[in-house]
Amino acid sequence: MSATLDETFLDQVIGLDGTIEPGRLSLVLRVTKGELAAASGLSRDTVSKTKRLQAPATQTRLREVAEIVNRILPWCGSVPQAFAWYRSQPIPAFGDQTAEELVRAGRSEHVKSYLAGIAVGGYA
Repeated sequence: MSATLDETFLDQVIGLDGTIEPGRLSLVLRVTKGELAAASGLSRDTVSKTKRLQAPATQTRLREVAEIVNRILPWCGSVPQAFAWYRSQPIPAFGDQTAEELVRAGRSEHVKSYLAGIAVGGYA
């Protein structure tokens, strides 16, 4: 059975223990850990210090970013393009805020619901 784009992406960023690994995620997204932290609404220390990486809030936020990129990856064609969409594409349904802005504000579930609606034929 061949792997799909989304399986490959998640396999690359999730460690054996099931946690999102910021080093891997930043490498796959082609950004620094500092840029990943900013795009996730986290501090640079949060994605750099081992003790903070395991915190539920840190893992939740990193998982939200990974899940959103994963969801739009088939539509964008590549991880860099999907991450560029995440960071810069205004979403009309949310007052032209980007997915990044919404995630940073703690509204990732809204983004995921929006993308799920589009996936089943809804309108942007």
